[in-house]
Amino acid sequence: MHIVLIGAPGAGKGTQAAALASDLGLAHVATGDMFRDAMARRTPLGVRAKEYVGGGELVPDGITVGMVIDRLGEPDAAEGVILDGFPRNVPQAQALDRALNENGLRVDQAIYMAVDTDELLRRLSGRWLCRQCQASYHEVSNPPAVVGKCDLCGGELYQREDDTIETARRRLDVYFQQTTPVIDYYRGRGVLDQIDGQRSIPEVKAGLLEAVQRRRS
Repeated sequence: MHIVLIGAPGAGKGTQAAALASDLGLAHVATGDMFRDAMARRTPLGVRAKEYVGGGELVPDGITVGMVIDRLGEPDAAEGVILDGFPRNVPQAQALDRALNENGLRVDQAIYMAVDTDELLRRLSGRWLCRQCQASYHEVSNPPAVVGKCDLCGGELYQREDDTIETARRRLDVYFQQTTPVIDYYRGRGVLDQIDGQRSIPEVKAGLLEAVQRRRS
């Protein structure tokens, strides 16, 4: 099976993708890891991608798609993959379909982990770090015993600019602008399933497995 897992920043997609791939015996293809590996190994596409990354530019879709297709050709992907972080837009989704079709394959299922915006903002914007030891806390899921003070060393806690609610809101705006059309694309192709991503990690995992089993039966 070739499964696309879709979820906004803060939805827990990376955690669930790795677990789902392990349970199903599929390769977990995360584009962030794939980029780092290709650039470290200095593959032809990795070298080209590094030129853009080094210049602070977005890597063109053509390079991204090429790297994904190369990855799908590796031995551990023979039984299928969980795609995590790709496709991010409709042109990427269309390019993926064309490449798979050339090999007699297709995207069998796209699963959208739906989480309310308020919950995503809560998850993304609640992190605090210790200035001294860099221990990490979260206002809701892992708060310090004393507000503003590190449990481990007593250092002052601070919030990075990337973890503020304003930054989180901007990240989500960009994500939904790019990815909502992808959700509609897979819905139109009849392969989209949606699960409630606001439940506990074990409950979300069970929901994903149930959705896959429904498609398989």
